[in-house]
Amino acid sequence: MIRTQIQLTEEQSQTLKEMAQERGVSMAELIRQSIDNFIRTRNQPTLEEKRRRALSIVGQFASGVPDLSTEHDRYLAEVYGDFGN
Repeated sequence: MIRTQIQLTEEQSQTLKEMAQERGVSMAELIRQSIDNFIRTRNQPTLEEKRRRALSIVGQFASGVPDLSTEHDRYLAEVYGDFGN
């Protein structure tokens, strides 16, 4: 491992100490886990990008069922049956 030094605010330090103690790990381990998570998710789309992508397909597909938006529960019950009982 490579030793490095960082500066934290008082609040960051206190919160990390509490979290580390709750999880039974060192602050250094908690910081390493956080960095691993940051690296792993760095190329994932942001929430705004996910919304943009989802909205870009709205209206592009049709079921051919004119009342699907209002009767979806009935159609699901017909297909899957009554799982609740």
